[in-house]
Amino acid sequence: MTEVRKVAVIGSGIMGSGIAAHMANSGFEVWLYDIVPSTLTEQEQAQGLTLKSAEVRNRLSLSAIAQLVKQKPAPLYDASFSSRIHAANMEDDGELLHEMDWIVEAVVERLDIKQHVFSWIDQYRRQGTLVSTNTSGLSAAVMIQHCSKEMRQHFAVTHFFNPPRYMALVELVATEETLPAVTEALTWLCQQRLGKGVVQAKDTPNFIANRIGTYGMLVTLQETLQHRLTIDEVDALTGPAMGRPKTATYRMLDLVGLDTLLHVVDNVHSSSEDETERAVFTRPALLEQLVKQGALGQKSGAGFYRKLKGSDGGSYIESLQLDTMTYAPSTKPTSPVIEAAKQAKGAKGKVKALIGAVPEHPHAQFAWKTIKATLLYAAERVGEIAEHIADIDKAMRLGFNWELGPFELWDALGLAAVAERMKAEGDQLPNWVEAWIAEGNESFYKHELGSTFYVHQQRYVLQEQEEGIIELARIKEEKGTVWSNREASLIDLGDEVLALEFHSKSNAIGSDILSAIRYACHETTRNWRGLVIANEGKNFCVGANLMLLLMEAMNEEWDEVEDIIMLFQQSMLQLKRLSRPVVAAPHRMTLGGGVEACLPADIIVASPETYFGLVETGVGLIPAGGGSKEAAILAMQRAAHGAGPNGRVERKLLAGDLQPHLNSLFESIALAKTSTSGFEIARLGYARPQDRVLLRGESRIFEAKQEVLRLDAAGYVPPAEELVAVAGREGKAVMKLAIQNMKLGGYISEHDEKIATKLAHVLSGGDVPSGALVTEQYLLQLECEAFLSLCGEPKTQQRMSHMLRYGKPLRN
Repeated sequence: MTEVRKVAVIGSGIMGSGIAAHMANSGFEVWLYDIVPSTLTEQEQAQGLTLKSAEVRNRLSLSAIAQLVKQKPAPLYDASFSSRIHAANMEDDGELLHEMDWIVEAVVERLDIKQHVFSWIDQYRRQGTLVSTNTSGLSAAVMIQHCSKEMRQHFAVTHFFNPPRYMALVELVATEETLPAVTEALTWLCQQRLGKGVVQAKDTPNFIANRIGTYGMLVTLQETLQHRLTIDEVDALTGPAMGRPKTATYRMLDLVGLDTLLHVVDNVHSSSEDETERAVFTRPALLEQLVKQGALGQKSGAGFYRKLKGSDGGSYIESLQLDTMTYAPSTKPTSPVIEAAKQAKGAKGKVKALIGAVPEHPHAQFAWKTIKATLLYAAERVGEIAEHIADIDKAMRLGFNWELGPFELWDALGLAAVAERMKAEGDQLPNWVEAWIAEGNESFYKHELGSTFYVHQQRYVLQEQEEGIIELARIKEEKGTVWSNREASLIDLGDEVLALEFHSKSNAIGSDILSAIRYACHETTRNWRGLVIANEGKNFCVGANLMLLLMEAMNEEWDEVEDIIMLFQQSMLQLKRLSRPVVAAPHRMTLGGGVEACLPADIIVASPETYFGLVETGVGLIPAGGGSKEAAILAMQRAAHGAGPNGRVERKLLAGDLQPHLNSLFESIALAKTSTSGFEIARLGYARPQDRVLLRGESRIFEAKQEVLRLDAAGYVPPAEELVAVAGREGKAVMKLAIQNMKLGGYISEHDEKIATKLAHVLSGGDVPSGALVTEQYLLQLECEAFLSLCGEPKTQQRMSHMLRYGKPLRN
């Protein structure tokens, strides 16, 4: 296959433009196609344009591209990436398809329209060009049956989930004519370039994830009515308590759209030959009634829930009352079952508690029946919708954000125990499951010597690991840890590279993590080639342990607070001075102390979905674990165009040299800005020339290890300690003027002003002349003093308390 550089996306709707955006995120040049409008808008008429004007003929694509930079959540990693997307139309730009390496069709889900589009593509594409469709369930073979054999051989389904940037799943469906090399190429492109998890699905209605997910939703709706539960009760039972997202069932349906769900239901009902399945995939009367009333979910303002504005200017949520079909204030239901699930740890523990803690309770009965039905349905579909149970489990994890796929969940509950309960209740197991258990097998999966095996055709087969991925959990299971405490572990990555993993609550940095950092430095120096800082938590690190700081501050234990800050600072300084290379691999939320744990590293290898920022001002503080000090150093390094080896400053820097760089960092920190992707870290001023962002987030630990080995092989020399040129009094005066203007303009409060002034004092190096050279320790002392003084402020303590209680900042 030729290298893919140019991609055409046909259809500029929500999915088409989202796919085009993610292609641009991944570095492809993209041409976004749509039809030519047949009429002018009033604005176009006023501009004197005609139906022959390029702006009019490309209007739909141009409008979609313009919207990409405005949408929330952002479909682009960086707004500038929109320049990689070019507008085109299907009447004028057919010849351009000859230059494309990959053509993705993403038009409306109508077979006749898709067939027309593929016939048009077939006229212009060159031989060997990859072609795929983004259908969510139409037959792949039927939609291209009238195309040339060569195109049919280079065609497959690449079903992206919405939104394409954020949803990890791509279902890949080959037809009987698809060449193996095409399947391999599309798999590689989706995994390595687009950062997706790929599953191999079969050409059946709605493929894997939507087939099972929709079935589960329909069963849940049936059982809701059967057990006379409320919408709020069901969502309390089918969210995290069941190892699934907070959107649970009915919030998820509102997000998807009730009309969209009916479309999926109709597709399976019309295509299935199984009468039992057709009975389940019959339009529920309740959904039909809501859609008829225009209650489509979130997009129409009401569905199973609706959001209303209150008289106080705030908003509140109402949920649908199924007995009256009216809305009433949403509640947070509780029961022994719900509470037992909340107290349990991990998805496995929560689901066990959900169905087993109080098994006779109606909530437990409801949970069991919905889970049982989904497990049986998934088992019955093996071989039909996918060849391997591993693909089914992966599809549900990535496509619906389940923590455990159906077969993983069955194993967690006990294969034989669940099967016996099913049979006792009159359910029939699929023949292959019955035979598998009869042979004495106790699970669908087994783990041996760091490898995973799963059942396929009545025997265990090895689950192949994707290249370029290191899983810390797998290594720990196989080899254990080098060292660990309650909040962190040291793990042997192989090739004499050590990993430091955080595993505290929310990966917040407390005393045990700081102890682990110091021990990691000691251990790495003695026995290892380098250190990787990474973990597989939901977030890399949400900052320091705020509860601990608040308690000490409220008790006025100032010596204790100072000791915590100095310990934090010296731990990070020890990382920076380590005689072996250190590489940080952050992902998702990397905030406050999490950023301060990355900046001492020689290189940061970030996941594309990294939300990175020094956000301490949001809780009334400033960065004091070395973050403010590192910001001052970054400003100096950017100003020092005449820097010598190792970044040493070889000429005197004045406030004028430093100011532009300092202002940018001051704004990022003072306003608690957070990147919306790994690529925006540079825009906020935190990235160094050696740092990089990956396209495939799952490879971050592997790539970090490679960087350690590369630095070691090159004869690593740690950065030498040097003096820092600071902006001094003159630089601080400039920042204070900006603060005063913000205050006079009503943009910040009096307490915001106080925090920002102390931040300016630290970043500028305090009351020293412009260009003065100071030590890192001096800047750390300024950080500590400012932090301590702010900790004593009642308004700061109010902000800290509010953040801990509500999870969002207080502006007081």
